[in-house]
Amino acid sequence: MAEKLIITNNIRRLRFFADEMTQLELAERVGASRQTIMNVEAGKYTPSLELAFRIADAFGVPIGEVFEHQRPEGDQ
Repeated sequence: MAEKLIITNNIRRLRFFADEMTQLELAERVGASRQTIMNVEAGKYTPSLELAFRIADAFGVPIGEVFEHQRPEGDQ
């Protein structure tokens, strides 16, 4: 069985550089709840592919600038 990827995000940093956009403002732009954005930003929830693209679009950046992934240590 394949190991889960470790997915990280740069949402907090991107919000800061977007005139300190709040989680609520981002949620409203992407059609999600503030709670969902809060959990995605904290790494407690992995968004759907559609939501991930909406978040990237809200910042005007490629999805790879919002989300990154890596394999767990020792997994080749």
